[in-house]
Amino acid sequence: MAGLVAVSLALGGCADGDGGPAATTGATRAQPGTTTPGQPRTPSPTPSPTRSFPLSSEPRTIPAVRDHEPARGPGWKPRSGTAVVLAKGSGALADEGRLLARELKAAYRGETAARAGDVELALRTGQSGGAESYTLTARDDRVRISGPDEAGVFYGTRTLKQALRSGGAVPEGVIRDRPGKPQRGLMVDIARKHFSAAWIEARLREMADLKLNQLGLHFSDDQAFRIESSSHPEVVAREHLTKAEVRRIVSLARSLHIEVVPEIDSPGHLGAVIAAHPSLQLRSAAGSAPRGAVDIANPAAARIVDELLREYAELFPGAYWHLGADEYVALMARDPEASYPGLAAEARRKYGANARVQDLATGWLNDRAAVVRPTGKRMRAWNDGFFRGGVVTPAKDVDVAYWTGKEIGARPPVEYLQEGRRLINYNDEYLYYVLGEPNQFTYPTGSRIYQEWTPLVVRGTSPVPARYSGQILGGSFAIWCDLANAQTADQVAAGIRMPLRATAQKLWDPDKPPLTWEAFRNLAGRLG
Repeated sequence: MAGLVAVSLALGGCADGDGGPAATTGATRAQPGTTTPGQPRTPSPTPSPTRSFPLSSEPRTIPAVRDHEPARGPGWKPRSGTAVVLAKGSGALADEGRLLARELKAAYRGETAARAGDVELALRTGQSGGAESYTLTARDDRVRISGPDEAGVFYGTRTLKQALRSGGAVPEGVIRDRPGKPQRGLMVDIARKHFSAAWIEARLREMADLKLNQLGLHFSDDQAFRIESSSHPEVVAREHLTKAEVRRIVSLARSLHIEVVPEIDSPGHLGAVIAAHPSLQLRSAAGSAPRGAVDIANPAAARIVDELLREYAELFPGAYWHLGADEYVALMARDPEASYPGLAAEARRKYGANARVQDLATGWLNDRAAVVRPTGKRMRAWNDGFFRGGVVTPAKDVDVAYWTGKEIGARPPVEYLQEGRRLINYNDEYLYYVLGEPNQFTYPTGSRIYQEWTPLVVRGTSPVPARYSGQILGGSFAIWCDLANAQTADQVAAGIRMPLRATAQKLWDPDKPPLTWEAFRNLAGRLG
């Protein structure tokens, strides 16, 4: 293979490659020159010392690259005169090119031919591997990053950036890389605890370098409603994100190829709405008022939630929406029909004599999905909002966000997969960072995620059969702020640092990682 031919450079040329110290060969003595009668003696050629290079090693990045074809050579690093350029017809990569140029402190020259020392970005629509795949080639004192879509090329620039940080150079050779799962996320509960726009933007930049592509924002709950509203300003907390701040967050996310996934959780977790509209409160036969649960037999509850859904669907123009649907207290009772006869009566009225409270709740989920569906967004709901054996079934286009098997009547993940549903893994055994560690939660460790968890481990510690891998779209690390004052925002950022990196590694490549945990942790320290 041509890439295995040793490269010879003048002594004092480029620095050693990533594959280890270069082996310096001795200078080859030239043969004495010859003479022809009547002509002056031809001088002997000047000796040319050479340096040969060992095969390169793959760059150290988080997540690790999935395929590296080694080659011999010094590798690539930016130098005086380095520029970022775009291949002809790749003008759509201008934002990626300008960002990389700023990070490298290099020039940006747009669509023009690459010169020695340059980085070239190229869109190649016919290139195989999927939209988030890329090929990075380092040879002949330049780097070329190509992919079928902007996202893949962007991820190639993240690999270049990390390779420089971890090893000082991009090693010679060809990287072919792609994600194992299409959905790779971080979810933040901004309802129970207010996080500033600047803090969220910092998480977006951190996520981008880790090749994560979804930020979930759980912004409504019993404690507060945290985004400015024009349709129902009365439900919004004093500390909240303005719509201008949200637009800035969404814009930054889009530039980093991250989708923002908003969540208005209903029909439970609506305490902030109930506080402003007490008439929506659900009451049991005994007169109790379970926190956060609206009366889904009351049309006014649906009306307010739908108005909020329509308002925020415009604010969040991305491809996904989270409908919530978890922990509706009426369905956590031993006998929901006896405890909440009003709900039971409404279920029978709407769905027939055999309908139960769970059918009314499923109908609520379907009705909210019908509000969001015209926007073209793909929807998801928590797994405990899906019930077996009802006369009403959840809409087929709502994906399962599986978080727990601890709830009453919780169904194992295989049941959803057998139904043909798609699933996103939020496994609370590994991926839940719950402030204050209530309800037997403990702060997750990066080492445990790195060494034990894969996207197939959906519930507890046991994986589902590998044949369902294609239905598991990916996963998300989740920050929940049950005891909001247990940590400051900065402490949360520090606490999730290694767990988030471990999650990113396992979502990009579910196979056994190439590094030990100790080496992975040390690498994270070098990368910053």
